[in-house]
Formats: sequence, structure tokens, C-alpha cells
Amino acid sequence: MNVSYIAHVSGKVQGVYFRASSQQIAIDHGLSGYAKNLDDGDVEVLMCGEESKVDKMLEWLSHGPPEAEVARMEKKQIKWQQHNFFSIS
Repeated sequence: MNVSYIAHVSGKVQGVYFRASSQQIAIDHGLSGYAKNLDDGDVEVLMCGEESKVDKMLEWLSHGPPEAEVARMEKKQIKWQQHNFFSIS
């Protein structure tokens, strides 16, 4: 079953390749969506795809790449969205 989730990740998540790493994980799992920096220093990630693969990405987001220090990751399932790729903004 396909699902869409949006995650809000807080901590040391900007300037540590969090978005680029998120994009690579998403591509590896065949997910679409985006990762974008927020003005408050957090990162927002939209993931769309097979539920088991979204779950794996959500697990990864809870710690992120080695340089990151994730303090909190909040997730919310949203209405299915169709995207053609995973972008960084």
C-alpha cells in the first residue's frame, strides 16, 4: 500500500548534508517527495511510496547522517500525494 508522510526533524540538521542524504535514502528506497530546510533551522521531509519503505526512511530520519544530531523527529501521515522524484529545496 502506498502512503505519504511528512516529517519535521529538529536538532543539528542543517549544514550536515541532511537533505542530500535524505534524497539518497529516498532514491535507494524508491520514494518520491522532498527535503527542505526551514527558516527555524529544522528540516521538513515528505516521503511518498510503499509503506514498508517509508517506514525504513522514517527510522533513518530519527538519527540522520553521521554529522547530524537529531533532537526530535515528528511524523504525520497525510493524504496520498503523487510525485515523480525526490527533490531538495
